[in-house]
Parts: sequence; C-alpha cells; structure tokens
Amino acid sequence: MNRISEAIKDMCFIWWDEMKQVVKDEGVLIFFIIVPLLYPLLYSWIYNNEVVREVPVVIVDDCHSPLSRQFARQCDASPDVKILSYAADMDEAQSLLSRQVARGIYYIPSDFETRINRMEQATVSVYCDMSLMLAYKAIYMTARMVSLEMGADIQTKLGQHFTTREEEIAARPLQAEEVAIYNPTGGYGSFIIPAVLILIIQQTLVLGIGLSAGTARERNPNRHLIPISHHYSGMFRIVGGKALCYFMIYLVMTAYLVLVVPRLFGFTSIGRWDHLAMFLLPFLLDCIFFGMVVSCLVRYRENVMLLMVFVSVPLLFLTGVSWPQSSIPGFWQGISWLFPSTFGVRGFIRINEMGGTLSDVMSEYRVLWLQALAYFILACVIYRRAILQARRDACEC
Repeated sequence: MNRISEAIKDMCFIWWDEMKQVVKDEGVLIFFIIVPLLYPLLYSWIYNNEVVREVPVVIVDDCHSPLSRQFARQCDASPDVKILSYAADMDEAQSLLSRQVARGIYYIPSDFETRINRMEQATVSVYCDMSLMLAYKAIYMTARMVSLEMGADIQTKLGQHFTTREEEIAARPLQAEEVAIYNPTGGYGSFIIPAVLILIIQQTLVLGIGLSAGTARERNPNRHLIPISHHYSGMFRIVGGKALCYFMIYLVMTAYLVLVVPRLFGFTSIGRWDHLAMFLLPFLLDCIFFGMVVSCLVRYRENVMLLMVFVSVPLLFLTGVSWPQSSIPGFWQGISWLFPSTFGVRGFIRINEMGGTLSDVMSEYRVLWLQALAYFILACVIYRRAILQARRDACEC
C-alpha cells in the first residue's frame, strides 16, 4: 500500500509540474489551446460554401445557330457555370484562360447543327483549367447534363409520339434517381473537414509535447525526465503523470473539435456521442504516447515543428480519404500504420459521417489500443534509458 500511495503521489507531482510547464510556455499554449480552437474554425469557414458556383466560362461558337445558342443559354442558366463572354476564336479564349479570367472553354464546331439535322452525333469540346478540381467538375458536369437534356429533347421531337407520356418514356426509358449518401450536399467541406479535425488533434498534440520536452531539454538536459524515484518503476510514474496532464487538456479540445465545430458549420454529424467517446479514447492515448516518443527522439524543439508540419499533408493522403486506400502502394500503407491518425480518421468518419457503431470500426478500435500500448511501452523504455544515463552522469560528477 505504501508503494502504491507513493506512486500516486509521484504521478500527481509530475502531473502538476508538467501542467505548470505547459502554462508557462507560450509556444506549448499556442499548439495546445489556440491552434485547436481557431484553426478548425478558419478551415471550416473557408470551405463552408461546400461547392463552387458561377464558374466563369468562355464560349467559342463557330456554328452561330439556334441550337448552339440554346446550348450556351442552358449552360449559363445552370447554378455552377457562368458564361463570361463569347470569344471570336480559340486563340482569344485561350488568352482569357491563361490570364485566369476564365476557368474553362466551350467550343461549338461549325457543323454542330448540321450534324444534328442529319441525325448524326455532334460534339462540343470542353477545355478546363485542371489546377482547381472543383472548377473542373462544375464545368464538365454542366456541359454533360446540358448535352443529355438537349439530346433527350431532340430525340423526343424526332420520335413523332402521340402523347406526352410516350415522349417521356422515349426520352428516358429508364428513370434513375441519384441519392448522395453520407454527404448529401456533395460538398468538399463535409468530405475533407472530418479528416482534418482528427489530424489536428494528432499534430497539435505532438507539436505541443515536443515543444515542452525541447524547452526543458534546452534548459537542463535531464530536466524533462524528473528522475524522482531510485527504482526503475519511476519511468511508469513519469510517463503516466505527463500523459495525465496532456489527456486532461485534450479531453476538452477533442470534445470541441468533434462535437462543436461540425455543428457550427452544418457538416454531417450523425454518430452517437457515446460511440465516438469510446473510439476517441484509445486514439487520444495513442497520440499522447506517440508524441512522447517523438519528443524523446527529436533533440531541438524547432525540429518537431519542421517534422510534423512536413508530414501533415502526406498523412492526410495516407488515411485513404482524399486518395483511395486501395490505390495506395503497400509500402506506404505500411508506413501509414505507424501513425495514429490513419486508423483514427477511418474510424471517426465511419461513425460520425456514416452513422456506424463501435462494432463497425472494431478493427480500427483494436489497432488503436495496440498502438497505444506499443507506444506506451516504447516511451517507458526510452525514459528508462534516459533516467539511467542521468544517474550515471550524476555519479560521475
């Protein structure tokens, strides 16, 4: 009982000491408090419109016929595309595109109406600025939908049907209804923000822990270890006390990120809070112990910032959200398994966006617990070696 009581006192002392260091260090406060509070708001506000509207497009009409003008009017009437101007030729249109005045070009050839009147297939060429995928989607899909509608109308007129119902069946013999599941608006914000929120938790935790350890190391090479116990079990008290400090802070930050931010901006959030809490518990512990391991391996506090900021975008791709998981090479999939965000993002999206339960993400849930245990053991091993080295140095002095 005495040893248990002593261990609890040691952990509480380390927790209090680490909490004071966090409050005193402005850099750590920025990454622990300011960035998780403000960065998701800024990111969500930028993508709050979800989809792009009124993308400027230039038309090159070499046909000058009623059908070509009808095509242009229907494109301009769509919510996604705005006909900026009519260009005399392709050179003028390409000049507007190169100067970013327009994002795309619709080229209607001179034989457009003639081929249709001959009951031949006509073509409309679509040129898009591929530097912005959302603009490309709006331009291409608008041209495609307008061409399908015009094709249905022409087919109806040529069919010589007697009733309106016959015309409808001839134009659309198979009625298809498109239903967007998990992302009803089809917006980019609802698609990418949930993954970014989970990645923010990991990155800010690692950055804050690394800065705290780096500051203590620069002031005193062995200060960040607090070797208060003469037994090897002291490493468990140190790791546990520090982890408790970070866990208490990020318990509030995580609740804000996953419960408040999505609802503020109307992003899809249909998961049950109790399942989210149970899933995010191992993820949070995993990130904490992962951050402690990284903080011990990086010598200077600036290096932690360079490392984690550099890998932020690759980690987002490796989660399988912005790029299909099946298309990621096996080597990089193995690398992604080293980071808590990989399984955290996948499980969070399935619960929060798809309405899944904890049993639906049981594989990710188990991996997060295994990762948390592995990084906890690794952190204890690293701290034990550092404590032993500190004691050798003290004996030599």
